[in-house]
Order: sequence, then structure tokens, then C-alpha cells
Amino acid sequence: MVIEEEVILVDSNDMELGTMGKMEAHRKGELHRAFSVFIFNSKGELLMQQRALDKYHSGGLWTNTCCSHPRKGEVTMHAARRRMQEEMGIECTIKPVFNFIYKAHLDKGLIEHEFDYVFFGVSDRTPKINVLEVLEWKYITMENLSESIKLNPENYTEWLKDCFDKVCFHFQKLERKELN
Repeated sequence: MVIEEEVILVDSNDMELGTMGKMEAHRKGELHRAFSVFIFNSKGELLMQQRALDKYHSGGLWTNTCCSHPRKGEVTMHAARRRMQEEMGIECTIKPVFNFIYKAHLDKGLIEHEFDYVFFGVSDRTPKINVLEVLEWKYITMENLSESIKLNPENYTEWLKDCFDKVCFHFQKLERKELN
């Protein structure tokens, strides 16, 4: 018997309301806690992943380095570091940068409604991808990614498109201080 993963339901202030099965939460569009990790190399390029084709939603789409949900009782930063290792085979220091709430209707009749914590990190390590999670990976400049999202938005996940302007804003602030 397979036990379904649960997500942490929250209100708009990120106060915990309980848990729910991940698929049920995505079918109902319930607000739940999540995280997105953006890893840059020393040249300031973003490490992107293309989601595995058989993911439960958004399969084959390009997105940020890693994203997922913390488990009940798990510190969100620890969850982000765990999933980076599980998906991309990378360990590095990450820092919380901002959070945001978004709601998007996805493929397969699912709704992503998340209170999403965004973390940044810097690493030049070569990913060792988990092929069950990730189809491909690449580094890309923020300028080229911005142009590609404008020209081909259908190739990218909804959460990446939703937070991209905020990511660019914070990246420009940090780039001068921490990436050079």
C-alpha cells in the first residue's frame, strides 16, 4: 500500500490549518505551503530543470532549480535542501529571499494554490539528476530566460512565470553583492 504524501494547509498568513493529501489539495485548489529554489552559478546563470514527462502535473515544462512541499513538522529550508539533493543531486547553502501566494489552473484538472517560499543559492556543482523527477537541466542567463518566457510561455511552469519578475528584482540586488 502506497501512502500518499500530504501537504500543509495554511491561511494567507502561512498559519497552519492542518494537512491534506497532496493530490486532493491540488484537485480542490487548497492553499498549502511550498518552496521554490533558484540556484545560480558563479557567472550568474540560473540552473533550470525540465520536469520529468510523467510528473503528476506540468510534465516536460522548464522551471527553476527545484520546488516542492515541506512535510508536516519539517522546517521549510530543510525541505528545500532535501529536495535539491533528491531532485538535482546538489548541496549548497541557500537563503530565504521572499515569499508569494499564487493560484493557477494546471493540466490534468489540477489547481496549484501555494504559499511559496523562494530561496536563492550559488553553486558551480554539476547536477546529478534524479530521472524520475527531472528530464533535463541547463544553465541560462536571466536575460535569455526572460526573453524565452515572453516568446514561449507555454514551455514554462505557471509558478515560474508568476514569480519571475520578483526573482529578477531580488537577483539584481543580490548579484552585485553576493555573486561577484
